[in-house]
Amino acid sequence: MFDKLIATLKADPRTIVFTEGPDPRILEAASRLKKDGLLTCILVGKVDEVKAAAKAGGFDIEGMEILDPATYPRMDEMVEKMVELRRGKMTADECRAALSKGNYFGTMLVKLGGADALLGGATYSTADTVRPALQIVKTKPGNKIVSSCFILVRTGKDGSEEKYAMGDCAINIDPTEDDLVEIAVETARTASIFDIDPKIAMLSYSTLGSGKGESVDKMKNATAKAKAAAPELAIDGELQFDAAFSPVVAKTKCKGSPVAGQANTFIFPDINAGNIGYKIAQRLGGFEAYGPILQGLNAPINDLSRGCNADEVYQMAIITAGLK
Repeated sequence: MFDKLIATLKADPRTIVFTEGPDPRILEAASRLKKDGLLTCILVGKVDEVKAAAKAGGFDIEGMEILDPATYPRMDEMVEKMVELRRGKMTADECRAALSKGNYFGTMLVKLGGADALLGGATYSTADTVRPALQIVKTKPGNKIVSSCFILVRTGKDGSEEKYAMGDCAINIDPTEDDLVEIAVETARTASIFDIDPKIAMLSYSTLGSGKGESVDKMKNATAKAKAAAPELAIDGELQFDAAFSPVVAKTKCKGSPVAGQANTFIFPDINAGNIGYKIAQRLGGFEAYGPILQGLNAPINDLSRGCNADEVYQMAIITAGLK
């Protein structure tokens, strides 16, 4: 799962900023990343607090940069840049107040080239990670939204890995047809990074017109738009999950489809379906779920669950920095 990303990081050393430096889970993960020689870590927080927390947990952060927004020497430059980026939407005082917080400070550090990637959310909500990213780093050219996907991995007894990509399960509540096109294309790109050759199923409760309804029409139209936008990708829909996944069912419901029966990248019609779907796979199917991996931003920025553990922080740091 991580071999390709680790090889990338060792060949091209990168720096990641953690927005919640004093958190023991962050410190444990950072110390492991240092020990394994994978990433240069920057910790945001009050220097004394970060060092005290590291000492209490027995975590080696020797040599790591600890940045406190309250004493950061380039804060005026950060404020000036944020005022420029917000274009009259925030005053200098409002920008300075925002940048005093780890989530905004860390995001601006990435924007100014002080770090290659950011990982936050151990104590911040998803919105508090995504909002600064949208305001400061912004979406990539051609992208209008930020989306997310999960990579689902199940390791067999022989050590082989069964891998799938699922999007969007965490960000967009009720994506439009055009949103779904972006989600499909970005999820395919993410899947490729994890050595998944994307075969994309646009999921529905209908297979190629077997059912009716607004959601069916949305997925059908999104499929047509996605095929036009990315003709190099294997995309089909609308498909029920069984038709997308099972070769036997595919022969009955949609014979001749380039995707049905062999799909490995699943695009859900809304966040309800996506969130429920990946968690069913995780809990009943015995898959490890990595994510949410944020997509569509100009820089690698990712969000942690507030219930995460140090292992998950370590893994998401590798994923985040490896996506650069």
